[in-house]
Amino acid sequence: MKTKILFALLFAGLASYAQSPSDQYFNLTRAGFKEKNAFETTAFVEKYFRVPGNTGFNASIHYVENILKKAGFVEQKQNESESPLTYRIEKRAMKNNTWEPVDANINIIGASTPLITFKTNRNMIPINCGSTPASGVMAEVVYIEKIVPSELEKMDLKGKILFSENNPSRLLSIATKAGAIGVLGYSMPKYTQPEKHQTSIQFGSMKANSEVWTLLLSYAAKERLKANCLEGVTKLKVNIETKIYPSEELTIVANIRGSLKPDERFVFSAHVQEPGANDNASGVGTLAEMARLTAELYKSKKITPQRTLTFLWGDEIVSTRRYITEDTLRSKGILWGMSLDMVGEDTQKTGGSFLIEKMPDPSAIWTRGTDKHTEWGAGDVTEKDLFPHYFNDFIFDICKTQGKFANWTVNYNPFEGGSDHTPFLQHKIPGLLMWHFTDVFYHTDNDRIDKVSPIEMKNVGISGLTAAYTLISADENTATAIVTQVKNDALTRLKTEFELSKKAISDGKSASDEKHIVEVWSKWYVDALATIATMPVNKETTKVGSAIKFATLEIEKQTKLYLDELK
Repeated sequence: MKTKILFALLFAGLASYAQSPSDQYFNLTRAGFKEKNAFETTAFVEKYFRVPGNTGFNASIHYVENILKKAGFVEQKQNESESPLTYRIEKRAMKNNTWEPVDANINIIGASTPLITFKTNRNMIPINCGSTPASGVMAEVVYIEKIVPSELEKMDLKGKILFSENNPSRLLSIATKAGAIGVLGYSMPKYTQPEKHQTSIQFGSMKANSEVWTLLLSYAAKERLKANCLEGVTKLKVNIETKIYPSEELTIVANIRGSLKPDERFVFSAHVQEPGANDNASGVGTLAEMARLTAELYKSKKITPQRTLTFLWGDEIVSTRRYITEDTLRSKGILWGMSLDMVGEDTQKTGGSFLIEKMPDPSAIWTRGTDKHTEWGAGDVTEKDLFPHYFNDFIFDICKTQGKFANWTVNYNPFEGGSDHTPFLQHKIPGLLMWHFTDVFYHTDNDRIDKVSPIEMKNVGISGLTAAYTLISADENTATAIVTQVKNDALTRLKTEFELSKKAISDGKSASDEKHIVEVWSKWYVDALATIATMPVNKETTKVGSAIKFATLEIEKQTKLYLDELK
């Protein structure tokens, strides 16, 4: 009987969702999003190694500015109320110099081909690395198999190059004290499959203003150099050219002003820095096209946003956190935040999957069943850190709808942190991450434009915009439909957790512990339903309140049945 009731509830939910308030926005975004535009922007941005303040970072900001201007955004002079479509470039003096790579080469003396070059491996130069003399340096390389600081301090390294199969940052201090002129290192995690993708190097950084330079090697270069060193004395010719200079940090912010509640807003954020195509030129390109399309739809009066929609491009986490914290009045009106980070992967090449990283829910504590963390690793989440909100299920269901329409694979992972969604969450604002993982080219210099899929960016852009349009103009019908959706998601999750706990108890686990997991999930969803009350622009209505109350009673009733059976 319980099974029949559950299926009936799920069927009712699907029928309701088939007439979702989001359908009108799906039609607009699917027809209007131009993946060619997103791809062209991505291709422009990925040409550069982007660090805040450097040539590539600033060129990317101004490229986005030109897109906004052509779309009809007006440069803001005083405040956002000057026009329905505004943008501004925020400029801030930088405490430290910016940095950019120019060229580098490592040659083994006597060999006919270079060991490695910047032309093929732009990540070989760590951020903040200085230059060698223009003519380069020539020195003997000393290979260290195991790092034993006390032994290294006794070695004669003056004027030599230290080489180890470790991150060079571990050796920089020792090498400096010992008089070495440079350090060569290697650092590639297993999920990048370095033995298969032998030319990849993940980008890194080093201490600024160091007297000793460091360079990173690919697996192939590391193996070749090690073989030479084991055969006998090996000398290298090293050339490094970088630029280090004072600059200013740029952030660009665009707004589509809401007609009724302009101080309430949905904020999209895409960070510009990092040198990759997917990470994160794809986020920059996708968000730029999302802003262009939104302006087009607004000017043609196909959408009439009642709350403000904000688009932000800047320095990862830094710019988003500053946007939230520097204006406390503005911060109070941020109702949702979304990070677009690595959203364009050609998954056939990268091996990754599109993911929604959820806000902290119980799966971040009890990760079991089909839930799993990525190789990025679990965040430190306890029960007090849980963030019950409809945003998790709403966004995931929007993406699943687009996935079904476009034959697009959509997955999720429990909260892990590490991108522009975290500042929202740290300030009690619902925030999610759209991304791809695991990616064998993550943070490597093989993350180039040939690994980017325009269709993937289109699916992400359609999903993100459809969700935002739905929320910024939500009425009571929207809210009640989402109540049904979240209730059905809750019942599905509770059934899953009940089955897992039932099996765990039969395997000898504590019944009280397993019941607690089900109880926490139930409470999380009950609290998440309550947050829907503030979704309508006109806030809570009797209709929405009644729907929430009815859904809550269903969840609590089903939870009791499960808990009784777990006894």
